[in-house]
Amino acid sequence: MTAQTLAQKLIAHASGRASVALHDIVTCDVDLAMFHDSSGPRRLKPMLDKLGASIWDKSKVVLVMDHYVPEEDDDSRSILALTRDWARSQQLPHVYDSIGICHVVLPQQGHIRPGMFCVGGDSHSPTGGAFGAYMFGIGSTEMLGVVVSGQIWVKVPDTILMDWNGTLQAGVTAKDMMLHMIGLYGTNGANYGAVEYAGSAIDAMSMNERMTLSNMSAELGAQVGLIAPDETTVNYLRKAGVTDPIDTRRWRTDPDAVLDRRSFDAWTLAPMVAAPHSPDNTCAVGDLPHTPVQVAYIGACTGAKLDDLRAAARVLRNRKVDPSVRLLVAPASVQDQNDAAREGTLQVLIDAGAQLFATSCGACSGYGNALAGADNVISSTARNFKGRMGSAETNVYLGSPYTVAASALTGRITDPRPILAEAP
Repeated sequence: MTAQTLAQKLIAHASGRASVALHDIVTCDVDLAMFHDSSGPRRLKPMLDKLGASIWDKSKVVLVMDHYVPEEDDDSRSILALTRDWARSQQLPHVYDSIGICHVVLPQQGHIRPGMFCVGGDSHSPTGGAFGAYMFGIGSTEMLGVVVSGQIWVKVPDTILMDWNGTLQAGVTAKDMMLHMIGLYGTNGANYGAVEYAGSAIDAMSMNERMTLSNMSAELGAQVGLIAPDETTVNYLRKAGVTDPIDTRRWRTDPDAVLDRRSFDAWTLAPMVAAPHSPDNTCAVGDLPHTPVQVAYIGACTGAKLDDLRAAARVLRNRKVDPSVRLLVAPASVQDQNDAAREGTLQVLIDAGAQLFATSCGACSGYGNALAGADNVISSTARNFKGRMGSAETNVYLGSPYTVAASALTGRITDPRPILAEAP
């Protein structure tokens, strides 16, 4: 058998084959289908009703309510009422209502495991690849096909291996790595193929940080963003309640597999910023001209997990946010918020002047218009397209939670490293 990439192995397993060749088109069995209040019942229900069709396997469906919570207007109340009613009528066993963002809730509840083949009704579904699962986002009509049949076809992709070796400097994170790669290769740099992340810098990362890499593979134009599972993966899943055997040897790229390897030295990476209006409009934070900000936002699946909240707290401990800046913090999940509260991280943010917002997609998807009135925003979210976060008049800059917190302190976009080096 020819050497296989991790992507090939996962697709071969899902299609019932011993191996697959690059660019083969195969039909795969789906292990899990996830959708949320925006992408799910309000779109699927009318189509299922019209077909007179039913869900192929309710145990393999996960529904998360995260986009229209909390209910702030009639539209959101209507969408959530429909979602909840449909979930009850279908007797879905895996429904998570207002406890966090789907891409974070899914692994926290133990639904993603190495070797799985999964689809999600959201473009950031590649987050699941951090666990050695093949997971990608699909549209509503594709999701209809999956929900009815339990299958979907894929074209076996080429793989780009992003090989990160060395150690990241203090104050430099997975978010900075992603902004650097997106700046180099563009938002279609992966050509809807597979991206795999490897190397000693990846091995040293927490699952929260790996999830950020896989999540933002979407901004790199990838279908999936994969990381081979290891003991870090196993430890996370055990804490999430997974008791099944977890294979950390099978799900990795063979040494002689055909791929495009690109190498990086982690130590040389500086904190990065993406300027308006695209994630690929990047530069090192020190190369950005003086840029005042009125809002600093720590939120979203790619910027408000527990490790992200801890990063912000390291910068803000015993310090106060600049009076000209509103620091908004929306933890990625209730679990992350509770853990941050238990260990004192949340209190550090509040003492510094942070306003706490709901554990939902919130401003990342433009919900709630929290950024209205601000000229410039520094945000830990994944996208800064014009109007993406609600206000088309607002300039959104992307950075890591370290950079967002440092900018909140100074009132301008700021390199966090000198602040971290000072004794607070």
